[in-house]
Amino acid sequence: MKEVALLLHNIRSAHNVGSIFRTADAAGVSRIFLTGYTPAPVDRFGRVQKDIAKTALGAEKFVEWESSKNIKNQISKLKNKGWRIVGVEQDVRAKDYRKLKMRSKTLFILGNEVRGISRSLRAQCDVLVEIPMCGKKESLNVSVAAGIVLFQSRE
Repeated sequence: MKEVALLLHNIRSAHNVGSIFRTADAAGVSRIFLTGYTPAPVDRFGRVQKDIAKTALGAEKFVEWESSKNIKNQISKLKNKGWRIVGVEQDVRAKDYRKLKMRSKTLFILGNEVRGISRSLRAQCDVLVEIPMCGKKESLNVSVAAGIVLFQSRE
């Protein structure tokens, strides 16, 4: 099976983070990188974040994770280790997520619930993918989008 990891950048909602941990566990994600102000399952004082634990239902204990403020350094390290960086974002360069050909090591980046992934961060991605929308709303909740791309990546 191909190795898949997630990078969650500047996600503000602990509930979204917990939900993504739960989905990541179900989809076989090897690791989650938390960057910017994305909350971690345990804060810097060693306290459990109850809102993450509430929605993760224990998955935060099974999926390896690490927290870092500097996303550029994190991406550079991963690229140097052979990871393909895939941004999940609406963009003129983005292709349909169903057309993504998986490689041995793929990192999906998911961004802020309102602003998504910044232009400068999109420029660091090897590929951009998006989930086509059929309704009037332009986007999905970040945790729902994570589930869609993660389970598609398993095929």
